[in-house]
Amino acid sequence: MTGCRLCGSATLASVVDLGATPPCESFLAADQLDRPEPAYPLHLRVCTECWLAQIPPLITPEETFQEYAYFSSYSTSWVEHARTFVADAVRRLDLDSAAKEAFVVEVASNDGYLLRHMVDRGIRCLGIEPSVNVGAAAREAGVPTLTEFLDPATGSAVRAEHGPADLVVANNVYAHIPDVVGFTQGLRALVADDGWVSIEVQHLLTLIEKNQYDTIYHEHFQYYTVASAARALASGGLTLVDVELLPTHGGSIRLWARPAEVAGEPGRRVAEVLDREKAAGLQELSGYAEFSARVAKVRRDLLRFLIEAAERGETVVGYGAPGKGNTLLNHCGIRPDLLAYTVDRNPYKHGRFTPGTRIPVLPPERIAADRPDYVLVLPWNLRDELVEQLSFVHEWGGRLVFPIPELSIVEVTS
Repeated sequence: MTGCRLCGSATLASVVDLGATPPCESFLAADQLDRPEPAYPLHLRVCTECWLAQIPPLITPEETFQEYAYFSSYSTSWVEHARTFVADAVRRLDLDSAAKEAFVVEVASNDGYLLRHMVDRGIRCLGIEPSVNVGAAAREAGVPTLTEFLDPATGSAVRAEHGPADLVVANNVYAHIPDVVGFTQGLRALVADDGWVSIEVQHLLTLIEKNQYDTIYHEHFQYYTVASAARALASGGLTLVDVELLPTHGGSIRLWARPAEVAGEPGRRVAEVLDREKAAGLQELSGYAEFSARVAKVRRDLLRFLIEAAERGETVVGYGAPGKGNTLLNHCGIRPDLLAYTVDRNPYKHGRFTPGTRIPVLPPERIAADRPDYVLVLPWNLRDELVEQLSFVHEWGGRLVFPIPELSIVEVTS
């Protein structure tokens, strides 16, 4: 890695080195199991000039997103999160006013999980989604969707055809693009000169504080504090004016930005979060110093649990096959001898195998049929939702295992 992709500085310091892993969404079909599988270094570094945390761009978005295995609508809590956001944004920005015909664009709109709520409200909208398969699913659901990656040219073309957007939404995509400056310029091209941009992205502060290292994977090229996000937004002509702290993905930030010409001064909440980040040492190397050691402890604790369960003759299976789970499985070196299989609600993944670790992915019904002693929950960020969904394991005395922020074994009740 030769330099920071935001400011160009050559002074990048190591945060944690997770070895080499395959791309986290490259699930294998059965006929691929005897073929070579590429793996790429997964080494997080932080720029000591602008404090953007980043990994080298070793894979391209085109490789990841032409056909994508993640469909947002399979997460009940995420769909509800989107519904609540739409209701709040419509009220905050007066998007359903009879005085104007509002236009909303979502970038990386996936299967239309969010914009369907705009459609239901009669608000004109457009999704921009690079994945052919999930974009097709959105159109089938009645959400207008353009299959493209966002860059300045795409943003300008959409603006010319559809007009400027009163609101541009970019949830869980700002980390997924290696050209952060070009993408931000694309956002500016889309948004009206007096419009708003709303971005949700995982917060580096909680990633560090809560050992959430499994959210480091090749699709995520950078990891933001509010301070580094404000610098990234400024690179494309946008100014951060407000921030919300969210519980999603273990701890996210919602960034509200406007074109620099109309933005004004940032609000009180921006200053409060910047103060928290500074107090945590995230604008100096001391804030990152212990992270690698804490990551190693997560690995040791999980492996110790799995090995001891196997020696006792107890069965452990997984729940979920998220990208973050594949970072965890590969870093820990977990194979089917320690985790017999995992299940997932997404039928696309059924009959496939996790990248690198080759663990079978099966339908969720297998858990009730096999009655395992433990269920290792890989999407730990959905803890409350999944404790409820998996409460049936109490029928045979099964327990749930959460690996992050630290190993936790949970006895569930009906």
